[in-house]
Amino acid sequence: MDVKNIVVPKLPAERRLKKEIIEAYKKMDTTSIADALNRFSVLTGMHGIKSIQPGTTLCGQAFTCMFAVSGAEKETNMDYLDDVEAGDVIVIDNGGKLDFSCWGDLMSMVAKRNGVAGTVIDGIVRDVPAIREMGYPMFAKDMFMWTGKQRYYLEAVQIPIHVAGVRVKPGDIIFGDDTGVLCVPFEFAEKVLEAALEITEREKVIEGFIKEGMRLDEARVKTGYYFLQAEKEKAK
Repeated sequence: MDVKNIVVPKLPAERRLKKEIIEAYKKMDTTSIADALNRFSVLTGMHGIKSIQPGTTLCGQAFTCMFAVSGAEKETNMDYLDDVEAGDVIVIDNGGKLDFSCWGDLMSMVAKRNGVAGTVIDGIVRDVPAIREMGYPMFAKDMFMWTGKQRYYLEAVQIPIHVAGVRVKPGDIIFGDDTGVLCVPFEFAEKVLEAALEITEREKVIEGFIKEGMRLDEARVKTGYYFLQAEKEKAK
C-alpha cells in the first residue's frame, strides 16, 4: 500500500494575531472568556474535553488536523508535527472516537521540544504517565492504551474541523484550563479579549466588596454583575 504525504500549509499572515493579544489571553481563565463569548452569542465551549495534565493552561492559535478510519486502500504519512509553528495549539478532530488513540508520548516530546503550546483531541490519548511527567498541556475526551496506527489515517491539516460539536478554523484561539477548553473565533479575538478584561476587573471589584463585608446580592447589584455576560452583539 502506498503511503501519501500530507502537505502542511502555513497559516496565512492575515490570520496571525499580534503576540500581545495571545499574551493577554494567557492571563485569563476559561470562565471569564466564556462570559465574554456569551456577549456575542458565541457558545464555543468543548463539552467533555478535559485536562489530562491538571494544573496546566493552554493558549494559542489553532493548528487543525482531521483523522478518518483507515481503509485497505488508503493511508497517509502522519508526521506533520515538525511543521507546526511554535506557540500554536494542535487541535485534532478524531470524531470523538474512544477506541484507538491518535496521540502519545513521542508526539508530546517532539511538540514540547518545538515549542507547541499544547494539544486538544476530540478522542483519546495514551502514554499518559509519560506525558504528565514531561508537563505537556494535553486535553482530550479520555485516555486509553490502544494505538491508532493502521486504524486511522490523517486526512488533512489546516482545514475547518469540529471538536465536541464546536467548529474550529485554523488560527482561532484555543484556550484550556482545569475547567475545560473553548474556542475563540479569529474574527472575535480582540472584541472577546476586551470584554473578558472588563468582566475580570468588575469581578475583582465584587471580591473587594465581599472582603469588606458587603452582602453578595448588594455587591452584584452595585457592580451590574447580572448584565456582565448579557448578549450585546450577534455573531455573523
